[in-house]
Amino acid sequence: MRSAIALAAAAALSLACAAIAQEQARPSGYLDAQTLPRAADILPPPPAEGTPRDAADRAVFQATRALEGSPRWALAQNDVPTAPAAMMENFACALGADLSPQTAPRLNLLMSKVGLQLGAQVAAVKDVFKRPRPYLRDEGAICVDRSRELDESPDYPSGHATWGFANALILAEMAPERSTEILARGRAFGESRVVCGVHSPSAVEAGRTNAAALVAALHASPDFRADFEAARAEVVAARARGLAEAGACAAEAELVPKAPY
Repeated sequence: MRSAIALAAAAALSLACAAIAQEQARPSGYLDAQTLPRAADILPPPPAEGTPRDAADRAVFQATRALEGSPRWALAQNDVPTAPAAMMENFACALGADLSPQTAPRLNLLMSKVGLQLGAQVAAVKDVFKRPRPYLRDEGAICVDRSRELDESPDYPSGHATWGFANALILAEMAPERSTEILARGRAFGESRVVCGVHSPSAVEAGRTNAAALVAALHASPDFRADFEAARAEVVAARARGLAEAGACAAEAELVPKAPY
């Protein structure tokens, strides 16, 4: 009997995932040209060269090179991938739940659509400010391999920080009882880019502001709200199941509360 129920459940999940896969094949976000916040008009310009804030950014880059090889450096490397499935793994400890594409397909679809929109918006505003990345201005190791693509993608604002904090804001609303842990992890995700040496503190701060603007605008979209409620149900169910590998969260719990710079 249990075998038949399991087979039926697996078939239902397979059909749901197939339907979602078809939906994911249509690349579209939730906001249009009129409703997408104009980040270049919202964010302050990056610190001008030679100003105290610019000097502070450069000093932090130099100071955080000492973290190479440390556990915080390893966390920064862990935080490099930004696919929705990787992001859900990053927030698993903070949320206290596993949220894979198999167990939470609607949530992963929602984050995919948000990420599509966010990526285009961040690329556009980076092109306005054109601030070079820290390692292009000062010598020092970074936690990823250098590439032409990375070199040519400007510093300000941080797309990773925008993406990480947008995920945190959305998940915190879905699981308010874990909002402190989730938002702290979102902050740390952005800070990882400073530890990594590929973004300045001011770019990470701008990313968090940008994330707040985007998520606020998303809530005005009926399509986003509908997808949000479907995804929230998956998060509630996942929270009830708990975290399969809770023991792996101890190291993260030690690192996240501590400011790395």
